[in-house]
Amino acid sequence: MLTVAALYHFARLPDPAVRQAPLLDLCRAGGLCGTLLLAPEGINGTVAGPREGILAVLGHIRAWPGFHGLDWKESAATTPPFGRMKVRLKREIVTMGQPDVDPTAAVGRYVAAADWNALVAAPDVAVIDTRNDYEVQVGTFQGAIDPGTKSFSEFPAWWADNADRFRGKRIAMFCTGGIRCEKATNFLISQGVDDVCHLQGGILKYLEEVPEADSTWQGECFVFDQRVSLTHGLAQGRHGMCHACRRPLAPEDRDRAEYEEGVCCHRCATEYTDADRARFRDRQRQFDRDA
Repeated sequence: MLTVAALYHFARLPDPAVRQAPLLDLCRAGGLCGTLLLAPEGINGTVAGPREGILAVLGHIRAWPGFHGLDWKESAATTPPFGRMKVRLKREIVTMGQPDVDPTAAVGRYVAAADWNALVAAPDVAVIDTRNDYEVQVGTFQGAIDPGTKSFSEFPAWWADNADRFRGKRIAMFCTGGIRCEKATNFLISQGVDDVCHLQGGILKYLEEVPEADSTWQGECFVFDQRVSLTHGLAQGRHGMCHACRRPLAPEDRDRAEYEEGVCCHRCATEYTDADRARFRDRQRQFDRDA
């Protein structure tokens, strides 16, 4: 059984490039796979592998100045959920495109998973899912508002168009592991929202700690690795992935007329050229030969 650690931490990282190669070497030495993003604002990513390798990497990162508070969400996988190990340099560890947003300055109030149900049941609370539309389609909290964004960078514009809907409301936000809410709540604070909070540890922590019988979660939680989705107890879900557009697929989606394995699904059938699809078919034939 492999340990999977989803992590992020906002802290000043003045020269991320200096950290890149030593971190990659340590990950590879520990037998890890996954992706870690480094930016001047911190670190974000998910790694998987032997537990001792995971702990070595986490200890290494926590020794960086300002990173001693690094936390992570842990789950398990029976097979490697990533193809290889990458450490990448980025402008942001989660892209919002708002240079004045600074989660190290202020964020919304954290709400523990055990307290989430009671909070969101209050009539004056508006619950907002900050994830992308295809993630929401896999699962979300009962009664949550879906902004319908295709990327997190669209969230500020959505808020500008919809802010009046939430006058006099308390705002509760959630995302997969918590990182998008760090930025989203800071952004709302900058927009004058007085009472904003977010689910501490995100959906993953909720699914880990809240019994299914007490849960208001509906569906599964999309994750950005080859497990595709997780459910209560962080067990692997039933979703697969379209290897053309990388969007999640429910089992019944494979029965749709638009689906061709490795080539297209109902969401991306009109998004690629004939040349693209020919390339995808060649790739799938190679995969089938190697399987």
